[in-house]
This record gives sequence, structure tokens and C-alpha cells, in this order.
Amino acid sequence: MIEKILLPIDLQETRLARKAVDFASEEALRHGAELFVLTVLPGFGMPLVASFFPDSAMEKATKEVAKALRAYVAETFAAGIRTVPLVAQGNPAEQIAGQAGRLGVDLIVIPSHAKGLEKTLLGSCASRVVQLADCSVMVVKG
Repeated sequence: MIEKILLPIDLQETRLARKAVDFASEEALRHGAELFVLTVLPGFGMPLVASFFPDSAMEKATKEVAKALRAYVAETFAAGIRTVPLVAQGNPAEQIAGQAGRLGVDLIVIPSHAKGLEKTLLGSCASRVVQLADCSVMVVKG
């Protein structure tokens, strides 16, 4: 039984994630599962890079992204699906796998945006999530 699903979304590539969104929605409806929709801000990485930005920059960016994610969720998912929008900061693959563990999700549905020669392989983020996750991962190619 699937009770919790995690769907990572790149808000700049929502069109490419359409198949993953549809699959996650169908599974959530079929199982009556809660759907966590996650977007990850890459963060500043090294402290040297962070020193060029005011302390409030990441907080402001997080609030703006959270607002955009809530709007995306409201316009994308059917009213019958229990959705929870989440924003995290850091390495995308590590954050996706980490959030899945913290939330106790049963399934991660991740879109793969591989292009060019990479089409024969998983995208690097999706591939890393498969390696790191403790739960099942469905990779949906766009």
C-alpha cells in the first residue's frame, strides 16, 4: 500500500515533468496517498559564494519559491489529491532522498530531464536519487 508519495519538481522545467506529475497524481488517487511536491533550491554551496549575498537573500528566495510552488500545486493537482508543497535547500539529489526518509514516503516519482546523448541514461539527479533513496523510485522520462 502506498500512503505517501514524493514528487520532486523543478519549477523551471514543469512542462518536462508532465508525465511524472500525471503518474504521481494517478497513484495518489488510486491509493488515497498523500502527495508531497518538493522543489529544491541549490543554495550557495561554498561559504565564499554565500559571503557575496546578504544574509536575507536565501530566506527571501525560499519564500518566493514557496509561493510559486503553492500556485503550481493549486493549478496542477485535482482537488481530491492531498498535496503538501515543500521547499528545501542544498544538493537536489541529497535533499530529495533525505526528505523522502524524513517523511517516510513509500515512493518517489521523479522526472528525468536527460538530453542529447544522456537520453540513453538516467539524468544525473534522478540517477543519484535512485542510489541514495531507501524507498522505491519511479523514474519517468519526459
